[in-house]
Amino acid sequence: MTERDLAAYCYFQQIEPRSPMSAAFERDYLLYAVRGALRLNVDGASWLLPPSFAAWIPARTPFVVEIGAPITSCSVLAKHGFCLAFPKTATVFQMSPLARQMIRHCKDWGPDIDHPDEAKGFFLALLNVCGGLVARSVDVKRPFASDPALRRAIEVMEERLSEKLTAQGVAQAVNLSERTMQRRFSEDVGLSWSRVLTHLRMIRAIELLSIDALSIIEIAGDCGFASLSAFNRAFLTFSKMTPSQYRKSLNA
Repeated sequence: MTERDLAAYCYFQQIEPRSPMSAAFERDYLLYAVRGALRLNVDGASWLLPPSFAAWIPARTPFVVEIGAPITSCSVLAKHGFCLAFPKTATVFQMSPLARQMIRHCKDWGPDIDHPDEAKGFFLALLNVCGGLVARSVDVKRPFASDPALRRAIEVMEERLSEKLTAQGVAQAVNLSERTMQRRFSEDVGLSWSRVLTHLRMIRAIELLSIDALSIIEIAGDCGFASLSAFNRAFLTFSKMTPSQYRKSLNA
């Protein structure tokens, strides 16, 4: 059986850091990294994908992947329309323990080998499980601004998340008054500056919680929280789980 005949197959590979890569596939694409984290950009939206998250990219959708450190990719490419459980646009969702186990199970079913008889049904079951996770996932989309000064402000915030950031300090870094920056965030991004900062910190926390070597108190500090209790409250509001519960769910 050729790649063209396969309803779906898995693409398992080690990928070294590389410059941003643009692509668009003729197949629907379930993008997932079992180790490391990558950044996905689709039509102006940007997501960070640590091992607790995957992306669904419909066929012929242009996207850009950025890989800054080595990753292990375990992704599935399926004929367009093979699974109808996903939205018609690119989306990112939180992988459940079951979904993570299932995608690892089919990692050797590549495009150039004979698949076992159960492969087609298994791939469909995997994709249906993942499609059902979309509505229940936390939002890890990076806040987007059309205003160049605000885009730079977001970059400054990401670079300094471990610091005690103030709106005045960020505004000065991008040559805006604090009042102007605050107003533009509300008008352009649809979120206040403080909510953007909290969202960026939660995205960073999601990434770091997948690294077992880091303690939760270390992660709280890396995300700019002065106390573990403040970090726990913010993370619980964001994900409906405490950091400890979230980390446990990754290893379930």
